[in-house]
Amino acid sequence: MDDKQLRCLVALQDVDHMIRERAKEKELGFDVEGVDELQKMREEIAKSIATPLLRTYERLRQRYEHAVVPVKNGICLGCFVTLPTSIGSKGKENITVYRCENCGRILYWLD
Repeated sequence: MDDKQLRCLVALQDVDHMIRERAKEKELGFDVEGVDELQKMREEIAKSIATPLLRTYERLRQRYEHAVVPVKNGICLGCFVTLPTSIGSKGKENITVYRCENCGRILYWLD
């Protein structure tokens, strides 16, 4: 696992949010363009993510609006629980995927 996978997950989440926002706008009766391009972009990003990791992301996305969240000062910014110090120092390297022990979200470190 490398930093690229985490970056792709964050990008995928951003595209998913854009698609969701466009769907909301369409429901409100607005003329929405660019959804097809966003879907194609999503497919391209998803291809670059390892299948098990993508499956985990998709499951988390069904439960949470933000499946991939940052860690700041040792705190998961998804559920605001302080993470164990044992993963704090390892996680900063963003070499492997860590999940919050409380909420299960995928984590990446800001600091």
